[in-house]
Amino acid sequence: MAPHITIFGAGSVGCFVGGLWRNAGLDVTLIGRPAVRDAIRDNGLRLTGHDGLDIALRGVPFETGPSAMAEAGLVVVTVKSTATAEAANQIAAHATAGTPVLSLQNGISNVDILREALPGRTVLRGMVGFNVAWLGDGRLHKGTSGLLAAERHTITEELARTLRATPGELALTDEPLALAWGKLLLNLNNAINALSGKTLLAELSERPYRRVLAASMREALAVLAAAGIAPARVGPMSPGFIPAFVSAPDFVFNTIGLRLQKIDANARSSMADDFAAGRPTEIDFLNGEVVRLAESIGRSAPVNAAIVDLVREAEGGTKRRWTGEDLLAHIGA
Repeated sequence: MAPHITIFGAGSVGCFVGGLWRNAGLDVTLIGRPAVRDAIRDNGLRLTGHDGLDIALRGVPFETGPSAMAEAGLVVVTVKSTATAEAANQIAAHATAGTPVLSLQNGISNVDILREALPGRTVLRGMVGFNVAWLGDGRLHKGTSGLLAAERHTITEELARTLRATPGELALTDEPLALAWGKLLLNLNNAINALSGKTLLAELSERPYRRVLAASMREALAVLAAAGIAPARVGPMSPGFIPAFVSAPDFVFNTIGLRLQKIDANARSSMADDFAAGRPTEIDFLNGEVVRLAESIGRSAPVNAAIVDLVREAEGGTKRRWTGEDLLAHIGA
Protein backbone atom coordinates (compact mmCIF):
# COMPACT_ATOMS: atom_id res chain seq x y z
CA MET A 1 0.00 0.00 0.00
CA ALA A 2 1.35 3.41 -0.98
CA PRO A 3 2.23 5.68 1.97
CA HIS A 4 0.70 8.97 2.98
CA ILE A 5 2.81 11.57 1.18
CA THR A 6 3.51 15.12 2.26
CA ILE A 7 5.08 17.47 -0.26
CA PHE A 8 7.14 20.02 1.63
CA GLY A 9 7.65 23.30 -0.18
CA ALA A 10 4.67 22.98 -2.50
CA GLY A 11 5.17 25.75 -5.05
CA SER A 12 4.81 25.23 -8.79
CA VAL A 13 6.62 21.88 -9.03
CA GLY A 14 5.36 20.50 -5.72
CA CYS A 15 1.73 21.36 -6.41
CA PHE A 16 1.93 19.97 -9.94
CA VAL A 17 3.48 16.66 -8.91
CA GLY A 18 1.24 16.41 -5.85
CA GLY A 19 -1.82 17.10 -7.97
CA LEU A 20 -0.87 14.43 -10.50
CA TRP A 21 -0.30 11.91 -7.74
CA ARG A 22 -3.51 12.76 -5.92
CA ASN A 23 -5.42 12.47 -9.18
CA ALA A 24 -3.95 8.95 -9.51
CA GLY A 25 -5.39 8.01 -6.13
CA LEU A 26 -2.43 8.59 -3.79
CA ASP A 27 -2.91 10.14 -0.36
CA VAL A 28 -1.13 13.48 -0.71
CA THR A 29 -0.94 16.58 1.49
CA LEU A 30 0.74 19.75 0.25
CA ILE A 31 2.71 22.04 2.58
CA GLY A 32 3.47 25.52 1.32
CA ARG A 33 2.90 29.24 1.52
CA PRO A 34 -0.48 30.74 2.56
CA ALA A 35 -0.81 32.55 -0.79
CA VAL A 36 -0.60 29.27 -2.68
CA ARG A 37 -3.04 27.61 -0.28
CA ASP A 38 -5.52 30.45 -0.73
CA ALA A 39 -5.32 30.35 -4.52
CA ILE A 40 -5.97 26.60 -4.59
CA ARG A 41 -8.72 26.86 -1.98
CA ASP A 42 -10.53 29.58 -3.95
CA ASN A 43 -10.00 28.22 -7.46
CA GLY A 44 -9.20 24.56 -7.11
CA LEU A 45 -6.00 23.07 -8.53
CA ARG A 46 -5.90 22.89 -12.32
CA LEU A 47 -3.06 21.08 -14.08
CA THR A 48 -2.60 21.68 -17.81
CA GLY A 49 0.11 20.79 -20.28
CA HIS A 50 1.49 21.28 -23.77
CA ASP A 51 0.39 17.69 -24.49
CA GLY A 52 -3.32 18.37 -23.86
CA LEU A 53 -3.27 17.50 -20.16
CA ASP A 54 -6.14 19.15 -18.29
CA ILE A 55 -6.96 17.98 -14.77
CA ALA A 56 -9.15 19.91 -12.32
CA LEU A 57 -8.99 19.01 -8.62
CA ARG A 58 -10.94 20.26 -5.63
CA GLY A 59 -10.36 19.74 -1.94
CA VAL A 60 -6.63 19.09 -2.17
CA PRO A 61 -5.29 19.02 1.43
CA PHE A 62 -2.97 21.98 1.90
CA GLU A 63 -1.22 22.98 5.11
CA THR A 64 1.08 25.90 5.82
CA GLY A 65 2.99 24.47 8.78
CA PRO A 66 5.59 21.68 8.96
CA SER A 67 3.70 19.79 11.68
CA ALA A 68 1.67 18.20 8.87
CA MET A 69 4.72 15.96 8.21
CA ALA A 70 4.05 14.07 11.44
CA GLU A 71 1.70 11.61 9.71
CA ALA A 72 3.79 11.20 6.56
CA GLY A 73 5.06 7.86 5.29
CA LEU A 74 7.14 9.74 2.72
CA VAL A 75 8.28 13.37 2.69
CA VAL A 76 8.88 14.80 -0.79
CA VAL A 77 11.07 17.91 -0.74
CA THR A 78 10.38 20.53 -3.42
CA VAL A 79 11.62 23.67 -1.69
CA LYS A 80 14.03 25.94 -3.55
CA SER A 81 17.58 24.68 -3.19
CA THR A 82 18.52 27.71 -1.11
CA ALA A 83 16.03 26.53 1.55
CA THR A 84 17.21 22.91 1.74
CA ALA A 85 19.09 23.21 5.03
CA GLU A 86 16.09 24.76 6.75
CA ALA A 87 13.81 22.12 5.23
CA ALA A 88 16.05 19.44 6.71
CA ASN A 89 15.73 21.03 10.15
CA GLN A 90 11.93 21.03 9.83
CA ILE A 91 11.88 17.41 8.70
CA ALA A 92 14.05 16.41 11.67
CA ALA A 93 11.72 18.24 14.03
CA HIS A 94 8.36 17.08 12.67
CA ALA A 95 8.61 13.86 10.63
CA THR A 96 9.02 10.55 12.43
CA ALA A 97 12.56 9.19 12.47
CA GLY A 98 11.93 6.35 10.02
CA THR A 99 10.19 8.42 7.38
CA PRO A 100 12.05 8.35 4.03
CA VAL A 101 12.71 11.60 2.17
CA LEU A 102 12.64 12.08 -1.61
CA SER A 103 14.25 15.20 -3.08
CA LEU A 104 12.68 16.47 -6.30
CA GLN A 105 14.92 19.54 -6.45
CA ASN A 106 17.28 21.07 -8.96
CA GLY A 107 21.01 20.53 -8.64
CA ILE A 108 23.28 17.94 -7.08
CA SER A 109 24.10 19.10 -3.55
CA ASN A 110 20.61 19.08 -2.05
CA VAL A 111 20.68 15.36 -1.32
CA ASP A 112 24.07 15.75 0.37
CA ILE A 113 22.70 18.57 2.53
CA LEU A 114 19.66 16.50 3.49
CA ARG A 115 21.71 13.40 4.28
CA GLU A 116 24.17 15.32 6.44
CA ALA A 117 21.37 16.95 8.42
CA LEU A 118 19.27 13.77 8.67
CA PRO A 119 21.78 11.02 9.64
CA GLY A 120 20.40 7.51 9.56
CA ARG A 121 17.38 8.49 7.48
CA THR A 122 16.76 7.22 3.94
CA VAL A 123 17.17 10.17 1.55
CA LEU A 124 16.45 9.47 -2.11
CA ARG A 125 17.30 11.47 -5.21
CA GLY A 126 14.64 12.30 -7.77
CA MET A 127 14.13 14.43 -10.86
CA VAL A 128 11.38 16.52 -12.40
CA GLY A 129 12.41 16.68 -16.03
CA PHE A 130 9.78 19.12 -17.25
CA ASN A 131 9.08 22.81 -16.80
CA VAL A 132 6.14 23.97 -14.68
CA ALA A 133 4.79 27.52 -14.70
CA TRP A 134 2.32 29.07 -12.26
CA LEU A 135 -0.26 30.85 -14.42
CA GLY A 136 -2.34 32.16 -11.51
CA ASP A 137 -5.73 31.30 -10.02
CA GLY A 138 -4.64 27.80 -9.07
CA ARG A 139 -3.50 26.83 -12.58
CA LEU A 140 -0.16 25.13 -13.18
CA HIS A 141 1.07 24.46 -16.69
CA LYS A 142 3.63 21.90 -17.89
CA GLY A 143 5.35 23.71 -20.74
CA THR A 144 7.88 21.10 -21.91
CA SER A 145 8.22 17.35 -22.22
CA GLY A 146 10.23 15.36 -19.69
CA LEU A 147 10.19 12.51 -17.18
CA LEU A 148 9.40 12.34 -13.49
CA ALA A 149 11.98 9.98 -12.00
CA ALA A 150 13.26 8.72 -8.65
CA GLU A 151 15.97 6.56 -7.17
CA ARG A 152 14.92 2.93 -6.89
CA HIS A 153 13.82 1.88 -3.39
CA THR A 154 10.99 -0.23 -2.04
CA ILE A 155 8.90 2.89 -1.39
CA THR A 156 9.44 4.37 -4.86
CA GLU A 157 8.74 0.96 -6.43
CA GLU A 158 5.35 1.00 -4.70
CA LEU A 159 4.68 4.51 -5.96
CA ALA A 160 5.69 3.53 -9.49
CA ARG A 161 3.25 0.61 -9.48
CA THR A 162 0.39 2.84 -8.36
CA LEU A 163 1.28 5.58 -10.86
CA ARG A 164 1.87 3.34 -13.88
CA ALA A 165 0.10 4.59 -17.05
CA THR A 166 -1.07 7.82 -15.37
CA PRO A 167 0.07 11.40 -16.13
CA GLY A 168 2.11 11.26 -12.92
CA GLU A 169 3.98 8.10 -13.92
CA LEU A 170 7.26 7.64 -12.06
CA ALA A 171 10.36 6.25 -13.77
CA LEU A 172 12.91 4.50 -11.52
CA THR A 173 16.70 4.66 -11.82
CA ASP A 174 19.57 2.74 -10.29
CA GLU A 175 21.97 5.58 -11.20
CA PRO A 176 20.37 8.65 -9.62
CA LEU A 177 23.54 10.76 -9.47
CA ALA A 178 24.23 10.24 -13.18
CA LEU A 179 20.62 11.17 -13.92
CA ALA A 180 20.92 14.30 -11.77
CA TRP A 181 24.01 15.44 -13.68
CA GLY A 182 22.24 14.72 -16.96
CA LYS A 183 19.38 16.96 -15.93
CA LEU A 184 21.73 19.64 -14.64
CA LEU A 185 23.30 19.91 -18.09
CA LEU A 186 19.89 20.88 -19.47
CA ASN A 187 19.23 23.16 -16.50
CA LEU A 188 22.29 25.23 -17.39
CA ASN A 189 19.85 27.08 -19.63
CA ASN A 190 17.87 28.37 -16.63
CA ALA A 191 20.29 31.22 -16.02
CA ILE A 192 20.57 32.09 -19.71
CA ASN A 193 16.80 32.19 -20.01
CA ALA A 194 16.48 34.41 -16.94
CA LEU A 195 19.17 36.79 -18.21
CA SER A 196 17.45 36.96 -21.62
CA GLY A 197 14.17 38.22 -20.20
CA LYS A 198 12.36 36.06 -22.77
CA THR A 199 10.16 32.98 -22.68
CA LEU A 200 11.96 29.66 -23.14
CA LEU A 201 10.58 29.32 -26.64
CA ALA A 202 11.72 32.80 -27.69
CA GLU A 203 15.14 32.46 -26.08
CA LEU A 204 15.89 29.03 -27.51
CA SER A 205 14.77 30.19 -30.93
CA GLU A 206 17.80 32.53 -31.09
CA ARG A 207 21.14 30.93 -31.90
CA PRO A 208 23.37 33.33 -29.90
CA TYR A 209 21.66 32.28 -26.66
CA ARG A 210 22.01 28.64 -27.66
CA ARG A 211 25.73 29.15 -28.35
CA VAL A 212 26.13 30.41 -24.78
CA LEU A 213 24.29 27.31 -23.56
CA ALA A 214 26.47 25.05 -25.73
CA ALA A 215 29.64 26.67 -24.31
CA SER A 216 28.48 26.12 -20.72
CA MET A 217 27.53 22.52 -21.54
CA ARG A 218 30.85 21.72 -23.22
CA GLU A 219 32.71 23.09 -20.23
CA ALA A 220 30.53 21.09 -17.83
CA LEU A 221 31.04 17.89 -19.84
CA ALA A 222 34.82 18.40 -19.77
CA VAL A 223 34.75 18.90 -15.99
CA LEU A 224 32.57 15.80 -15.51
CA ALA A 225 34.87 13.71 -17.68
CA ALA A 226 37.89 14.87 -15.68
CA ALA A 227 36.05 13.95 -12.48
CA GLY A 228 35.16 10.50 -13.81
CA ILE A 229 31.41 11.21 -13.89
CA ALA A 230 29.29 10.07 -16.84
CA PRO A 231 25.99 11.98 -16.97
CA ALA A 232 22.94 9.97 -17.93
CA ARG A 233 20.82 10.66 -20.97
CA VAL A 234 17.83 12.84 -20.09
CA GLY A 235 15.53 13.30 -23.05
CA PRO A 236 15.91 12.32 -26.69
CA MET A 237 19.69 12.85 -27.07
CA SER A 238 22.89 11.63 -25.40
CA PRO A 239 24.69 14.35 -23.38
CA GLY A 240 27.79 14.44 -25.59
CA PHE A 241 25.78 15.31 -28.69
CA ILE A 242 23.67 18.07 -27.16
CA PRO A 243 26.11 21.04 -27.39
CA ALA A 244 26.68 20.59 -31.13
CA PHE A 245 22.97 20.22 -31.78
CA VAL A 246 22.04 23.17 -29.56
CA SER A 247 24.50 25.45 -31.37
CA ALA A 248 23.27 24.41 -34.83
CA PRO A 249 21.85 27.10 -37.16
CA ASP A 250 18.32 28.27 -36.47
CA PHE A 251 16.84 26.50 -39.47
CA VAL A 252 18.05 23.18 -38.04
CA PHE A 253 17.38 23.63 -34.33
CA ASN A 254 14.10 25.52 -34.66
CA THR A 255 12.76 22.85 -36.98
CA ILE A 256 13.92 19.77 -35.07
CA GLY A 257 15.08 20.75 -31.58
CA LEU A 258 12.05 22.72 -30.48
CA ARG A 259 9.80 19.97 -31.76
CA LEU A 260 11.73 17.34 -29.80
CA GLN A 261 11.49 19.35 -26.59
CA LYS A 262 7.83 20.26 -27.19
CA ILE A 263 8.25 23.72 -25.66
CA ASP A 264 5.14 25.88 -25.68
CA ALA A 265 4.68 29.62 -25.33
CA ASN A 266 3.88 29.46 -21.58
CA ALA A 267 7.18 27.87 -20.56
CA ARG A 268 9.79 29.90 -18.69
CA SER A 269 12.59 29.03 -16.32
CA SER A 270 12.05 29.08 -12.56
CA MET A 271 15.01 31.47 -12.33
CA ALA A 272 13.14 33.95 -14.50
CA ASP A 273 10.29 33.74 -11.98
CA ASP A 274 12.79 34.37 -9.18
CA PHE A 275 14.04 37.50 -10.96
CA ALA A 276 10.47 38.73 -11.38
CA ALA A 277 9.66 38.13 -7.70
CA GLY A 278 12.96 39.50 -6.38
CA ARG A 279 13.86 36.15 -4.79
CA PRO A 280 17.32 34.60 -4.44
CA THR A 281 17.95 32.18 -7.28
CA GLU A 282 19.27 28.61 -7.37
CA ILE A 283 22.36 29.59 -9.37
CA ASP A 284 24.75 28.04 -6.82
CA PHE A 285 22.95 24.71 -7.34
CA LEU A 286 23.04 24.90 -11.15
CA ASN A 287 26.04 26.50 -12.88
CA GLY A 288 27.60 26.80 -9.42
CA GLU A 289 27.69 23.01 -9.13
CA VAL A 290 29.94 22.88 -12.22
CA VAL A 291 32.22 25.55 -10.76
CA ARG A 292 32.52 23.72 -7.41
CA LEU A 293 33.20 20.36 -9.04
CA ALA A 294 35.89 21.94 -11.21
CA GLU A 295 37.56 23.52 -8.19
CA SER A 296 37.44 20.21 -6.30
CA ILE A 297 39.60 18.55 -8.99
CA GLY A 298 41.97 21.49 -9.51
CA ARG A 299 40.34 22.83 -12.66
CA SER A 300 38.44 25.98 -13.55
CA ALA A 301 35.09 26.55 -15.27
CA PRO A 302 35.27 30.16 -16.49
CA VAL A 303 32.14 30.12 -18.66
CA ASN A 304 29.90 28.84 -15.88
CA ALA A 305 31.65 31.07 -13.33
CA ALA A 306 30.91 34.11 -15.51
CA ILE A 307 27.23 33.14 -15.69
CA VAL A 308 27.11 32.68 -11.92
CA ASP A 309 28.55 36.19 -11.48
CA LEU A 310 26.00 37.71 -13.87
CA VAL A 311 23.10 36.10 -12.03
CA ARG A 312 24.41 37.26 -8.65
CA GLU A 313 24.68 40.80 -10.05
CA ALA A 314 21.13 40.53 -11.38
CA GLU A 315 19.92 39.39 -7.95
CA GLY A 316 21.36 42.64 -6.63
CA GLY A 317 19.39 44.67 -9.16
CA THR A 318 22.09 45.08 -11.82
CA LYS A 319 21.48 44.36 -15.51
CA ARG A 320 18.93 41.58 -15.94
CA ARG A 321 18.31 41.59 -19.70
CA TRP A 322 21.05 40.51 -22.05
CA THR A 323 20.99 39.92 -25.76
CA GLY A 324 22.49 36.67 -26.94
CA GLU A 325 25.29 38.55 -28.69
CA ASP A 326 26.18 40.45 -25.53
CA LEU A 327 26.22 37.25 -23.47
CA LEU A 328 28.45 35.56 -26.03
CA ALA A 329 30.90 38.45 -25.93
CA HIS A 330 30.85 38.52 -22.13
CA ILE A 331 31.76 34.84 -21.71
CA GLY A 332 34.30 35.03 -24.50
CA ALA A 333 32.72 32.32 -26.65
